[in-house]
Amino acid sequence: MTAGAAPDAATRSGLSSVVAAAHPGPALAVTVLSGLLSAAQGLSLATAALVVAAVLAGQLSIGWSNDLVDLARDRRAGRADKPLASGEASYGVVRTACAGAVAACVVLSFSLGLVPGLLHLGCVASAWAYNLGLKATAWSWLPYAASFGGLTAVVTYADGAPPPWWWPVGAALLGVGAHLLNVLPDLDDDAATGVRGLPHRLGRRWIAPVAATVLVAATAVVLVGASPAPAVSVPAAVAVLVLAAVVVAGSGRLPFVAAVVIALVDAALLVVAR
Repeated sequence: MTAGAAPDAATRSGLSSVVAAAHPGPALAVTVLSGLLSAAQGLSLATAALVVAAVLAGQLSIGWSNDLVDLARDRRAGRADKPLASGEASYGVVRTACAGAVAACVVLSFSLGLVPGLLHLGCVASAWAYNLGLKATAWSWLPYAASFGGLTAVVTYADGAPPPWWWPVGAALLGVGAHLLNVLPDLDDDAATGVRGLPHRLGRRWIAPVAATVLVAATAVVLVGASPAPAVSVPAAVAVLVLAAVVVAGSGRLPFVAAVVIALVDAALLVVAR
């Protein structure tokens, strides 16, 4: 019985490592955001399910491609938290999973229609461009702005309509804020391997304050555009200001988690206001 249990444990460990290589936290956050936006747009259950599935497939491909592209750099930096770099996940398995996610993303995206399909693939391509080199330039913020802002258009064009102006503007600002904070815990490793995106050029001292400002601006855009009732907008504004303080004063991954919560608060505001 013990001998038979060992492969099962090894299989579970291997699957867990492959999932971890997909950056499941950010992938799940963006997928949930797409579901909330779909609810705000009033999409049918079937269409909303296709949007969420397409976004999940795209996010998995982005996460896996990130670790595949960065494998040599992560090994040089001694990134024990990266399953590929540590050897916990198989390069071949992750590469196959990434290819499968890309194929699923293409099929699911075009199942939404030509325009939303092209828009979503453009969002995914933008994120891949970040992985493939833009992350090391002063334009590292651009893929985040384009992909987050574009996601709102994917959702609304799946319903045959352009997004209201505050959707892409607010989402683009959220994306830039998330980018700034996502890089913060990795600054030293990035510096050691020659990566100098916008956050690195700002420096550790200024990343969190700039990110907090961008995130609060994103919330302001959503509140102005959506115009929810004071009973909703006031508590939401207070919560975002508190979370922005966490962004500035927090350490480790806490600022990024606070940024994700701000994004979800904004998405919830859209659902309530529509």
